[in-house]
Formats: sequence, C-alpha cells, structure tokens
Amino acid sequence: MPPLRIATWNVNGLRARLDFVRHWLGARAPDVVGLQELKTTDEQFPHEAFAEVGYRAAVHGQKGWNGVGVLVRDGLDLDVAQTGLPGQEDFGARLLSVRVTGLTFTTIYVPNGKHLGHADFPRKLAWLDALGEHLAAGAAGEPHVLCGDLNIVPAAADSWNEAELAGGIFHTDDERGRFEKLLACGFRDLYREAHPDLQAFSWWDYRGGAFHQGRGLRIDFLLATAPVAERVRAVEIDRDYRKKQDGLTASDHAPVWADLDWQ
Repeated sequence: MPPLRIATWNVNGLRARLDFVRHWLGARAPDVVGLQELKTTDEQFPHEAFAEVGYRAAVHGQKGWNGVGVLVRDGLDLDVAQTGLPGQEDFGARLLSVRVTGLTFTTIYVPNGKHLGHADFPRKLAWLDALGEHLAAGAAGEPHVLCGDLNIVPAAADSWNEAELAGGIFHTDDERGRFEKLLACGFRDLYREAHPDLQAFSWWDYRGGAFHQGRGLRIDFLLATAPVAERVRAVEIDRDYRKKQDGLTASDHAPVWADLDWQ
C-alpha cells in the first residue's frame, strides 16, 4: 500500500500563493494538508482551483487575517468535526478539525503574541490554555493529527540563535510550557522523533536574507497521538518550497510533511 502523506503549511495569504500551492500539490502529491493564514473568507476560497488538481477543502476563513483549512485528495472522506476553538472565537479563525480516512485531523494557527509587553501575549497564552483543555477532553488513544503554525520554539535546537532569543517571544518558558502540555495530552512531535538531533527550521523572515543565512525557527508542527505516530515512515521539512518555483513567490514558511502506513 502507498503511504498516506499528511502535511501542514502556513501559506501566508492564499490568494497571493494559490499557484504556488497548486505547484507544490503537483510535485509532492499529499493526501491531507492543513493550511494556515489563508487570509480569505469562506466565500472567497478557491474551491474550483483546487478541484482542478484533484482536491476538496473544508474551510474556516476570515477576511484579511488568520483563516485555516484542510485539503483532501479526491476519493477520501471529509467531514467537519469542529470549527473554531471554543471560547476563543474573538481571536479569529484559528482552528478546524475534520474526520478523514479514519483519523481526526486538526489544523491550528496559534496567535503570534507580538512581544512580551503586548496585550496579545497573555491572550496567546490563554488561547493555548483553551486549546489544551479542548484537546484533553478527547481520547488520547484515538488517531489524531494536530498540525499547524504554533508560533512556539520548543527547544534550543529549534532556534537559530537561542543564546540571544531565549526568553523572548516564541522562546519563553510560558510558551514552551504550553507546548509541553499539548504533548501531555497524548501528542508526539513527529519531526523531532524522526530527527532527534537535527537542527532544522520551518520559518525564515523575508528580510535580511534570513533564509540563505540560516536564521530560522521551527514553529510549524505535525503532532500526532500514538496510533498515528507509530505508523510514520518519514517526516521532512520541505525547504525547496521556501524558495521560488517557476517564478512563483514562496511563503515565509516551508511545508512539513509525513508519510504514514495507513489504510
């Protein structure tokens, strides 16, 4: 049986990146993809453009900001299970859960928090607390993928400059503690399990040549419960798609994909 390829990607504006995303779909042929930062409404979502390349979508959109979605290859079932994080609707469209091919697949876009002195930082922590409570209510033994842009750097190996950035946004003990609480809900970090000692990043600032100089952060994750994690064949950060392809401009995030032994 061929593997089931799952992926996550913050596309940083779908309307600006539609042809680029379609290019990647053709090159990598994923089966299920969690998207973040769509920056488009449900009504504006380009369902027809994805249907042309063999995908259907569930969407929780928002005008100009945030927005999450799930793409699934034609022939797979797709049922929406949860739209929005309960109690956190005022912080925008940031969570969507679906049922697909026998697993729950949740895509999230965690608030950025901006900086430690900004009012959004405690709101970010509250959002993460609400997420932990929401996930803890589920069954840890059920097959569940939690993916997305978490805007957290879990450990020193996930930052290009831990020495200078430790204690700052994405690198605080408060944020890292919330990440650990997600793992305590029964989730495992698929990339880190596959590559325990490798320093690799999924996001690089557009400015100052950060990508080419290796100044990045690993903030995009595929997390999964044991029934999924135990069937992983491979996990990769798709750095090639942080580069231009055929003249098309990339997002500032790279996709992350994993292949599963899944029927």
